[in-house]
Amino acid sequence: MAGFTEGALVKKLLELNQSQQSIQTLSLWLIHHRKHHATIVKVWFKELCKSKDNRKLTFMYLANDVIQNSRKKGPEFGREFGTVLTKAFEHMRRFDEKTRGKLVRLINIWEQRGVYDRSQIADFKGAIKGPSDSNKEPGTPPPRKKPKTEVEKVEKKERKKSETEIEVDGHKELHVTLSPRTPGGDPPETEELIKALMDLENTASSDAAVRERIASLPPEVSEVSLLANLADRTSADQLSIAVNEAAALLADYNGRLVAEMDDRRKLLTMLRDYTTAQRQLLQQAQSTLEDYKEKLRKICTVRTEVKSHISNLPDLTQLPDVTGGLAPLPSAGDLFSMHN
Repeated sequence: MAGFTEGALVKKLLELNQSQQSIQTLSLWLIHHRKHHATIVKVWFKELCKSKDNRKLTFMYLANDVIQNSRKKGPEFGREFGTVLTKAFEHMRRFDEKTRGKLVRLINIWEQRGVYDRSQIADFKGAIKGPSDSNKEPGTPPPRKKPKTEVEKVEKKERKKSETEIEVDGHKELHVTLSPRTPGGDPPETEELIKALMDLENTASSDAAVRERIASLPPEVSEVSLLANLADRTSADQLSIAVNEAAALLADYNGRLVAEMDDRRKLLTMLRDYTTAQRQLLQQAQSTLEDYKEKLRKICTVRTEVKSHISNLPDLTQLPDVTGGLAPLPSAGDLFSMHN
């Protein structure tokens, strides 16, 4: 297809960053040129191996986006990437546990969505395992169960698909965002950030009704010294019921406050990552603007020079006559009459 060259692909891969916009824009361009899928995958794998470690995960997210979004148009990319993904995972098996966890999550998504068959999924999982996973001595006790990581929590719920219309080589195409967002630097999408902000509108700390109920609890439920005032069994039973209700109310409210604190920490991380990604996009936009300003300046310079040259050129519609004045050029009919 017009507009595709291997050099152009290498350049776009070098400019790729971890932002969702950068990934989906290049993904759409690749899908648009799917006729060259074999070359695309070959160059992708070559550049993946050459790239710095902090960019390799972005290459994998790009491959995931292309594989999943191209399925409705044909199986070319899925098949072609399938021939190199095992080697790609082996290439990245030396990474830390956190990065490998993100890659395993990627494989799990492919398994859940039926992107690759069981045999290939098993190959991918085997390739990503580090030496420490396969060389454990017999009888080694299993590691103590750790709290669920952020990646595991995100795996439990599918993110809402979002469609974006992007222009690729003059053609508008609809893109469905499928690349997973993982914590620790990957920016959230705008819709995801808005939802997180809206979820904090009705928080535990702003629940005035519950706080008023807690404030109105009788002092007997929290002051041990007041137990001496109990006169009989009936009073003690009534106080016991009140204490149990107060304990349940406070336990529930404290749990909500803990959850709110956790949500606010996550939102803080999302805002930080989103701000970082927007700064990067702003820098790209500024750089692009400067490039096009320079192109406009050159074009304006050429336009001025052209006007100057035109004004200095002789008027060929006029020729000097025998008296030294200007006479109009003869028409085709005049030339024909003169010839006769």
